[in-house]
Amino acid sequence: METAIVYYSKHHCNTKKLLDAISAVDPSLTLIDVTEQPDADLSSYDRIGFASGIYFSSFAKQILIFASERLPEGKDVFYLYTHGAPVGGFLKSIREITEKKRCQELGSYHCLGYDTFGPFKMVGGIAKGHPNVEEIAAAVRFYQEL
Repeated sequence: METAIVYYSKHHCNTKKLLDAISAVDPSLTLIDVTEQPDADLSSYDRIGFASGIYFSSFAKQILIFASERLPEGKDVFYLYTHGAPVGGFLKSIREITEKKRCQELGSYHCLGYDTFGPFKMVGGIAKGHPNVEEIAAAVRFYQEL
């Protein structure tokens, strides 16, 4: 089964830490950095993951735009994300897109990620030390059990 994960992970690379661990156990996995491959073709993949840090309670706008424009209909999808704040309906925007494209959701994984965005910078950030080793290992298990 061909799998790709489209991701955006820039500020502290929290989400990329999860993806690096996943790709280490599945060398056939294709990682697509949405900022470097904004026109990537997903049609040949059976499963497509979307991975992002959370920005203003949502996946990165680059991921949302990419999914709206490039996600083929009827694909199996899953989500991975890191967040500093412990609350939120973080999947709402990406789910709206995948549901419109009649995709089957396979599941989601999330964990804390070090966050210094906006006002958190003034206090030295939140969720320091995350994702930690256990959270990264849990992301790998989530992926392997898809």
